[in-house]
Amino acid sequence: MLRHLLSRIGQAIAASFGVLTIVFFIMRLSGDPTLLLVPEGATAEQIAQLRHELGFDRPLIVQYAGYVSDLAHLDLGESLVQRAPVSGIVAERIPYTMELAAGALLVALGIGIPAGIAMAVWRGSVLERGLAAFVLAGQSLPTFWSGILLILMFGVYLGWLPTSGADSPQSLIMPSIALGALTMSTFARMTRISVLDELTRDYVAAARARGLSLGAAVARHVLRNASIPVVTVAALEVGNLLAGAVIVETVFAWPGIGQLAIQSIAARDFLVVQTIVLFVSLVYIGMNLLADVAYAVIDPRIRLDR
Repeated sequence: MLRHLLSRIGQAIAASFGVLTIVFFIMRLSGDPTLLLVPEGATAEQIAQLRHELGFDRPLIVQYAGYVSDLAHLDLGESLVQRAPVSGIVAERIPYTMELAAGALLVALGIGIPAGIAMAVWRGSVLERGLAAFVLAGQSLPTFWSGILLILMFGVYLGWLPTSGADSPQSLIMPSIALGALTMSTFARMTRISVLDELTRDYVAAARARGLSLGAAVARHVLRNASIPVVTVAALEVGNLLAGAVIVETVFAWPGIGQLAIQSIAARDFLVVQTIVLFVSLVYIGMNLLADVAYAVIDPRIRLDR
């Protein structure tokens, strides 16, 4: 187990380094940020002076080496726009995004897994067809479109929920539903497939022969064995939720790192964007590592070192 974890940590560091390298060079292909920072009517000498002060007149490879050196010393740099440490700017937004991702994951798990189990147990019934239509709708609607529909219905017409911001617990409801809809559909489909596969196993027939009802057999035996693929999906979906938060946070004016990323990309605030990408990639890789560990907990027959 320990050797496997150390190997995965090494892979995580290499993957994060690769992502940062790609983002570093792609962001600099988007244009010169000094043109957005200088006042209107600035002379060429003023633009050149600011470019020199910010270090953008140096070769790209030199800029990259300086960034890696600062990162090795845990220095994320200073925002070009806000003139404040990037670490503080991003740290202020992370709790909002994590709160939104947790709410979306709660919606996805609370609806998707029971729906998947019901579709598998009552296969071919009217209930399954109704749930399948519901799951298909959640999978088909784009996040920005479902967010707008929720705002129009529950915010504008009914007036039940606030349409934007993060001023109250009620503000979290609609963004969580919009963000969690696609993940809910993924959980439902994966759970249905896993449970259906387990229901064909001999141990289920043996449990039914001993007098267990189908519901009891599913609760006592099937769910544990069917949970491994769902754990894999859950680990991947956490990263997808963070990535999908960019759109949802923009639609609902939610003050998380997704909204910050859009603003920073538009302003060519390179260091803020790179820090956000680093955070998301570390979360994504870390959740996959936790999924590996969870395999051994759920099914002791799995030995990670092998």
